[in-house]
Amino acid sequence: MHLAVLAKNTIAAWLLPPGLFLLLIAIGLALLSRKPRLGRGIITSSLITLTLLSTPIVANALLRLIEPPALTSIPKDIVALVCLGGGKRFAAYDQIEGETINNATLTRLRYTAQLAKQSQLPVLVSGGKPLGGISEAELMAKILVNEFNIPVRWIENESVDTQENAQFSAQLLPKGAKILLVTQAVHMPRAKIAFESVGLNVEIAPTDYANQEPFSILSLLPKSNALINSSFALHELLGLLWYKLRLNA
Repeated sequence: MHLAVLAKNTIAAWLLPPGLFLLLIAIGLALLSRKPRLGRGIITSSLITLTLLSTPIVANALLRLIEPPALTSIPKDIVALVCLGGGKRFAAYDQIEGETINNATLTRLRYTAQLAKQSQLPVLVSGGKPLGGISEAELMAKILVNEFNIPVRWIENESVDTQENAQFSAQLLPKGAKILLVTQAVHMPRAKIAFESVGLNVEIAPTDYANQEPFSILSLLPKSNALINSSFALHELLGLLWYKLRLNA
């Protein structure tokens, strides 16, 4: 595993749920004997917050908090469609390679294929192999070609995070090129900042918006998938803050 990826993922594990609240609960338990009131307060507030973040109504609200508007028309002067990888699966026993893209990446590819057919724009796929194996970009290109009948002009397969997606993709494209960027809606604000920071002119094509099913009692019940979505949203908010602080420093 790439050391930078290991370090970032370790830090994120303790800054985001559920790791953050497990850490706080452990601190609360340690304080019970010396400062019982404070310890109980930390434990109680951590459990309440963790429960709220595990409900679909809170998770979807967090996702929608940073999702930009959808694309309504393909802008002019676009040089390339750029699709970012969103992860892959290692134990893909139904695949010859034993690996394939995950559902998030497949959603991005499907939208990229739709846009490519509409616009006839050339496609760049971006995604490395931070955990080893086959790069996301290679798997993405294969699926676009074989399953969507969309040719891929550029394959960026060295990046391990969003900033490197931008940095290495920019090296394949003309300087200052105007691109149409495809990624999940909640990931788009941070991705746009990253690509603009390397000198590209970015138009956005977000996809995979937060679920907006009608409200019901089930929206208030804790679910494991809702906690995952809350963690994803908070990860993006934290990353967005970090990007802005770093680029404005």
